[in-house]
Amino acid sequence: MGLSTHVLDTMHGCPAAGMQVTLYSTEGDQATVIKRLVLNHDGRTDAPLFDNASLRSGTYRLEFDVAAYFKARGVALPEPNFLNRVNLDFGIAHADQHYHVPLLVSPWSYSTYRGS
Repeated sequence: MGLSTHVLDTMHGCPAAGMQVTLYSTEGDQATVIKRLVLNHDGRTDAPLFDNASLRSGTYRLEFDVAAYFKARGVALPEPNFLNRVNLDFGIAHADQHYHVPLLVSPWSYSTYRGS
């Protein structure tokens, strides 16, 4: 399945439908946009970020537009917001394995892990 992500809104107890996500490839301090997308009703992408054939070893970043998502949900956020965008930098060592990057998020906190 390559590379996938899933975002859960822990403030409202639901998938983060409509959140904008950007995938980058990274090399040192340089980041190159690979794709931008919006999460579906289940807080997932409609297709894998990379399928098995296109996944390559290397370093990547997923950027989640957290503040815009919560503002669109009508949450009154302070200015400046505590979390604006959450950037997760990660490495893919084994392109023959599935990498799943879930995000649990509220306006005040987030957590992630390598999922299955």
